[in-house]
Amino acid sequence: MKVAIIGLSNSGKTTVFNALTGQDIETTIYSTTSGEPNIGIVKVPDIRVEKLAEIYKPKKYTHATIEYIDYVGLTKGDLKQNRKVFDLIKDADALVHVVRTFEDDSVIHSGGSIDPLRDIGTIELELIFGDLELIEKRLERMEDGKKRGKKPDESEKKLLLKCKDFLMKEIPLRAVEFNEEEHKAMRSFQFLSTVPEIVLLNINERDLNTNQPKDILSSISANYPSLPVLTLCGKIEMEISQLTDDEKKPFLDELGIDEPASNKLVHTCYAILGLISFLTLGEDEVRAWTIRKNTHALAAAGKVHSDIERGFIRAEVISFEDFMSAGSMHAAREKGILRLEGKTYKLKDGDIINFRFNI
Repeated sequence: MKVAIIGLSNSGKTTVFNALTGQDIETTIYSTTSGEPNIGIVKVPDIRVEKLAEIYKPKKYTHATIEYIDYVGLTKGDLKQNRKVFDLIKDADALVHVVRTFEDDSVIHSGGSIDPLRDIGTIELELIFGDLELIEKRLERMEDGKKRGKKPDESEKKLLLKCKDFLMKEIPLRAVEFNEEEHKAMRSFQFLSTVPEIVLLNINERDLNTNQPKDILSSISANYPSLPVLTLCGKIEMEISQLTDDEKKPFLDELGIDEPASNKLVHTCYAILGLISFLTLGEDEVRAWTIRKNTHALAAAGKVHSDIERGFIRAEVISFEDFMSAGSMHAAREKGILRLEGKTYKLKDGDIINFRFNI
């Protein structure tokens, strides 16, 4: 899964990136319009992997991963500059929109003042304008082709005009209903306003355990009901990410934080993308695999290896909870809770699977 971190300059994007990845990329107090993207790959927290590894003691255990990418901030009204960002993140699975609510006189706000609702609207419009630009160029190419005698694809043109109509009304395409055929046709366009988005409020440290962000959250929910919203203090979360596992818990307890915001963000990404994890285990490796909800066993087998999909016979399936209750696969078989499922079985989150196959 690839997640792009976006936002206005000086919203704390790179601090958030550091908090999520445990890196220590230099942050600045001024806006930048160039530089190299920051990329970090992190493990998806999943206690089930650790528990199974404790039981099986494999040679290795492997978590699912997320790739985070952070680049320069978006600039209001500068489509040429913003296109650099759009081209880099257009294949992202989700967008994390960092919105500044923290106050710091040494860090100039690009909008001149702290106004989260205004800033969310600014970024939403820039994504919409970026998509409109792509549509206009595509329609122009169609018209040029028509003049040269090339017949345009009328179904594509109809879809582009439908998208343009909503975008002109300042409605992001993720808020529009499309049928399955339209969704399939739109994939090649890589419209950014179709990408699922999470708003991440970068708050003051003093607001960690107060009701201060509630007014902001209510206002955002009223104006952007489809956008999930999380809060974090980038500076504190960055400090947490630099600690060892033994050091983290007392630090979190002292701050009254139940778990790092980075974990909550992963859970939210999985939720809005409709993702789940299934598990495979053995003496060589215990591993978590990420798939979409309602994925059939045959397709899940292909996620592990194409040969397993090609020679699929049956899948031995047990939920993580049932396995832990039984204590072992042998005990699960004796209790009759280890099931045999066919190709069309829809996997559930936490399913432990052993694929039977023959090639």
